[in-house]
This record gives sequence, structure tokens and C-alpha cells, in this order.
Amino acid sequence: MVVALDLLLCTFAALLAFSLRIGEWYVFVPEVLILVVATCVIWIVVASFQGVYRSMLRFSGAKAIKDLAASCAIMAVILTVLSVLVGVNIHIPRTTSLLVPLILFMLTASSRAMLSTLLRETLYSRRRDGRRHVLVYGAGVAGRELTVSIKYHPEFQVVGFMDDNPLLAGRRLEEHKIWHSAELKEVLSRHSVNEVLLAMPGASRARRRAIIDEIRELAPDVGVRSLPDFSEIASGRVSVNDLREVQIEELLGRDQVTPDPLLMSAKIAGRCVMVTGAGGSIGSELVRQIVQQGPSKIVLAERSEFALYLIESEIRELCKRRNVSTKIVPKLVDVTDERDLEQVFKDLRPETVFHAAAYKHVPLVESDPMSGIRNNVVATYNCCVLAERFGVKDFTLISSDKAVRPSSVMGASKRVCELVVQSRAKSSKGPTFSAVRFGNVLGSSGSVVPLFRRQIAAGGPVTVTHRDATRYFMTISEAAQLVVQAGAMARSGDIFLLDMGEPVRIYDLAKMMIQLSGLAVIGEGGRDGDVEIREIGLRPGEKLHEELLIDSQSLPTVHPRIVKASESGVAHDQFDRHFRELLTFIEKRDAKGALAAVAALVAMPSGRQSVPRPRPQKALEDKKAETYSSKPKRVAPIVTNRRALES
Repeated sequence: MVVALDLLLCTFAALLAFSLRIGEWYVFVPEVLILVVATCVIWIVVASFQGVYRSMLRFSGAKAIKDLAASCAIMAVILTVLSVLVGVNIHIPRTTSLLVPLILFMLTASSRAMLSTLLRETLYSRRRDGRRHVLVYGAGVAGRELTVSIKYHPEFQVVGFMDDNPLLAGRRLEEHKIWHSAELKEVLSRHSVNEVLLAMPGASRARRRAIIDEIRELAPDVGVRSLPDFSEIASGRVSVNDLREVQIEELLGRDQVTPDPLLMSAKIAGRCVMVTGAGGSIGSELVRQIVQQGPSKIVLAERSEFALYLIESEIRELCKRRNVSTKIVPKLVDVTDERDLEQVFKDLRPETVFHAAAYKHVPLVESDPMSGIRNNVVATYNCCVLAERFGVKDFTLISSDKAVRPSSVMGASKRVCELVVQSRAKSSKGPTFSAVRFGNVLGSSGSVVPLFRRQIAAGGPVTVTHRDATRYFMTISEAAQLVVQAGAMARSGDIFLLDMGEPVRIYDLAKMMIQLSGLAVIGEGGRDGDVEIREIGLRPGEKLHEELLIDSQSLPTVHPRIVKASESGVAHDQFDRHFRELLTFIEKRDAKGALAAVAALVAMPSGRQSVPRPRPQKALEDKKAETYSSKPKRVAPIVTNRRALES
């Protein structure tokens, strides 16, 4: 059909060109017939050679127009040569060799545009009614590519672009108008926008957070989706077509600090590194970060067969993809079993150990305290003792903010783990023992974010423990990178704290996730809403607000996101006596005795280093102090007896 149309246009172009040149209409004369035949034959040959008829008509665009232009240019050259050779003899004006291709190009280009539009309108007219009106935020390369990708998508209809650059306001991109961000409120309401697509892969988290907050304030029902980062697109993990819901980690309001390559590799490159709990949320991310620093060998210690299988498969694929020669040694071992763990240390001789294996779910450990104490405390003690015996150089414990003034068995057990590390640091001249303390990790197995997502998908209710409960949050990749860097800076006995930023109110987090899904909270703003947020009360052992410091003292380090607690631990002899009692109770399966022993250990006074406190971290401390002074302090006191711990 297209070929037939082009032959008809060739005929008309030859007639028109000849008539324009002569000044009168000539149709049925030999010269015109010769010109028509020559034009049609040359066009079919050239167009076929140029691939004009291989493109899909309904998607004709700039490439199709270029092919038509090239074909007409070649045709002009051929006609010119023929007119010079034989044109005088057959009385065909030479100027027609230029007029015919020019007229033909205008006719074919116009026909392609008309047919393409007609076909697309016919094919997509049935889908248009149910399409969501979307506004693309970002009129750059990413925004343009995004618009091209979804231009004829059955789900979306682009209404235009929004951009922060005032120089772009009023211009057009891909046939759509560009508005300045100051017009956001008017555009959202006037064009009945259902969704905003963020095409700003290079924007900082702070800027993304500001844009999303503004959209939520102006139009709570409008959903927000984000284009992946260019690094993800370049690596092939996603394409520009992969729109995703805005990830909650993008809304923490701060950007991740680029890791220091020297700190990342200092105590890993060329070494045998062991990670306990390698299949867990933190352990697996530690393994991913460590293997990129070129260790000679990495030992994956994990007691869950399935978790070990998953992380081993992933790391082998990662090493293969990045051409890393690190030897991967999976070990199905329970770190509370001293004999099995000893065999691992004896056979593999790790030089750097990251101890991430622990029970971390507060209510579950609260319901079965003996298992929590045994798993957390005994495993840490076993790892420390064997690290000394088999020549480990650096040992880093992954601790928790719940170890600060603990109100739960889990928190108390992690505090005892810190004391074990500090005690071994004082009594041993072997490894460098240290601990890293931080709060909640987004996306971990115990995080509220996956729970909230499932509850929103099910239509609610979204359950929060307390309306005023706050927690510190950090992305899992940033936490793992900071743990590795803290371990590189450690001196024996150090406890490091990761700067978690501002605490986040859990209720606000739930509300934000509901609104980012394009839904409304029931009871908010006097509207009916879609999803209910239900308060269920604090669970056993949970605090209203978490802390990172036992006292108010901290020391800065060379890394802006890592500070050091000025806690020197407890006297070794005193600690050792109480700890031996705890081990005896654990061995006898005496839960009451074990709880009493843990309470006594946690209640022991922690000394403070006599190092004068420098002031570079004053702004951070003042910010944290202001945060806590603005809300009622319902933080549990130090646990001093068994009854308090049990409660």
C-alpha cells in the first residue's frame, strides 16, 4: 500500500514539476510520460536500496524522514546525470531533475506524518479514556527519554513537563509544554494530574525529598514514581522504561557519603575475611561490599542452609561478572557451637572477622529470652576467644542502638556483647577488638518498611506501635560501608556510632508510604481516605525513642558519618566474674539465673575515657539534643535487676 502510494506521488510530482517549469499543465504528452516512468523506476530502486520500506509506518519519525531525504537526494543526482546525457534530445527541461525530487520529498514526508498519526490515533483511541494523566518532573535527557518510552503506553498520558530551570519555562519538548516548578500547584489541579514521574536521576536525596513533600502537601492523592539512576541504566540492571515507586530510602533527606577507598580496603584487600551471619540482612550486604575490595578469601559463616545458598550464589555471580578472583568458602556452621566454629578458624585462619550473627527481633527474643541470650552472647564470646587463639588481626562486632539503656532482652544481650568485646580488648594483646553501633536498616528482615508495603498492598490497616514512636533509619548499603570503614579506623576497645541523621516518626513514615502509593490516609484532612493507620501499642521490650549514646559524650573521627563513643567499658576482673556466672546459667538452661546475670552485667557502670572531647561534632550533638528535647523522654532506665529485665 505504501509503495503504491509513493508511485502515485511520484507521478504527481513529475506532472507538477514539468508543468511548473513550462508554465502550463501538460499531462498526456510523451515527454511527461517519459519523466513519470523514469521517476517511478528510479524511486523504487533507490528507496528499496535505502530501506525506506523497512520501517514501521505508525512509528515513523526523524529516522524515516532522513531516509526519505537521502533517497530523494540520490534520485536528484541520477536524474541530473540522465538529463545532461539525454534530456536535450527528448525535450525534458533539466531543472525538472531538481524539482521532481524536491516535490516528491515534501509529498512523501507529509504522507508519512499523516499516515503515522492516523494509524496511532486509530490504534490507541480505544485505550485513551482510562489512561492516567502524568506530569514528568525534569525536562532533561532523562525526561525526554521517559516521555518517548511512555508516549503510547496504555496506562499513561503525558500532560507536560515540570522543571526547576526558569529558562525552560514556556518552551516545548516532545510536543509537550514545559512549566516552571513555581506553577506546580496550578498544573496539578488544572490538568487533573494522577501521577508525577520523577525524571531526575542525578538529583540529590534532599532535592527529591523537597519535591515529594511539596507534591504531598499540594495534592495528597497524586502518586509519585521515579526513574532509576543512570548508573543502574548503564549497568543494564534496568532501562529507562522501568518506572518504580519512590523508594523510602530516597526520602531520608540526606545524601550518602562516598566511601573512602583507602578505609574500605585497608583491612580487607589481600586478606582472608570471615563474616558470621553472612546470609542475614546486614551480613549479606557486608559480604557484597567486602568482596569488591579484593580479599584473597571470604568465609561465609551461616547456619541457615537456604540463606547460605542464596548469598553464595549471588557472590559467585558478582565475582564472575566483575572478574574478581576472591576464593569463596561457604561454611554451614552454628557460631554458638564452639567446636564447629573452632574447626573453621583452624582450617581457614581468617585475618579479619565481622561478627554480624545475632537475633535482632525484639518481641521474638522477648518471648524466648534464653535463646536470644545464648545466641547473641555465647556466639560473640566464642568468636572473640577463637579470634585470639588463631591469630585474627581485626575483629568487629555489629551492635545495635538497642544496646543503649536497654529495655529488652535483645538490647541487653547486645550490650553484654559490647562488654565482651571491650573486656577481651583489655585482656588480650592479639586482635583489635571493636564494635559498631547503629539503628534500623531499611529493607532488612526486621524493618517496618516491607511490612508497611504489604499492608498497603492488602488495603490496610497499616499498624504502628505508637503515634509518637521514633526510630533512626539508614540504608543497608550505607550501613555496611560505614561498618567496614569504622573497622579500618579501630583501636582495640573502640565502640563506633554511625550518624543516622534525624530520627523518623514511624507514624509519619507510614503516612508517607501510603501517600506515595497514590492513596489517602483514612481520617486525614476530613476526607474518607483509602487506608487506615492503626495504633497497636508498644510491644514488649520496645522503646518510644531509641538512642545511640549511653552518655552524651562522643569523639569525632576522620569520617564525617562515624563518631566514637567515649565508653571505656568495665573493669575486666569484675566483668569476668559476672560473665562466668552467666555462662554457667546458660549451660544449665537456667533462664531466671541468666536474666539476673545479664541484668547485673548491664547495670555495671561504664567508665569514660579521659580524652578531652573535641568540638567538630558540636552541630551534630546540638541537633540530636534539640530532637530529644522537643518530645517527651520516655526512655527506659538502665536495667538493674531481674524483675525489671523480665518486665
